[in-house]
Amino acid sequence: NGIGTLPYSERLDRLQLTTLAERRIRGDLIETFKILNDKVDYGQHLFKMGRSRRNLLTHKKLCNSLSKEVAKVNDSFISERVRPYWNDLPKYVREASNVDMFKG
Repeated sequence: NGIGTLPYSERLDRLQLTTLAERRIRGDLIETFKILNDKVDYGQHLFKMGRSRRNLLTHKKLCNSLSKEVAKVNDSFISERVRPYWNDLPKYVREASNVDMFKG
């Protein structure tokens, strides 16, 4: 019996891998870092920064009149998915000078 017969969580443990959800968030955070630091030529309009330029703000306050269905779709946007994780990062990580240091 190979590893393929084991439950997903056990396979991840044995292979020392993170879950797909965790990898998605990590990828979103890296992409957010690149966007906010002008490392790429797209996506700058997706994020709204706080006055201190430290925290990402939600767009929900701007969209109070939207229907519940549209609000659910809005929650799947990268800017909404990544916001709580970004704001929880330590300052030195958010202010890294390059992508490799951010990933570190």
